[in-house]
Amino acid sequence: MTISLKTRVTAVGPEVADLAEGGVVILFADGSPSELAEVSVLHAIESEPAADAPAVGATISIGTLDATITSVGSSAWQKVLDIGHVVISFNGAGSTDRPGEICASEVDTQTLVAQLQTGTSIIIRA
Repeated sequence: MTISLKTRVTAVGPEVADLAEGGVVILFADGSPSELAEVSVLHAIESEPAADAPAVGATISIGTLDATITSVGSSAWQKVLDIGHVVISFNGAGSTDRPGEICASEVDTQTLVAQLQTGTSIIIRA
């Protein structure tokens, strides 16, 4: 098992649940501007992210919830490496609408919201 990203949730913005109910999670590293923190899951990276983007078929785990990556935008992984930021859309799409987006298989959004808590691990692995 190769780990592409291992991080821990440090804070959950007040608007995160509404976005997650629509299948969207925005990750931003600790220290993001306050206007971004409102809509973001803030996190602290626990081990250096892999240099290469995860491939389609890799698993993303948020706590006990698992999904399969279905597409990776052209600049998504570089943003993870540079500023710890990415938009994850749990829509099962085979292509991304935005270059900074990762799409993953659809999940139960109530379970997704429940997993987005301070201390939860987020792991992307092949």
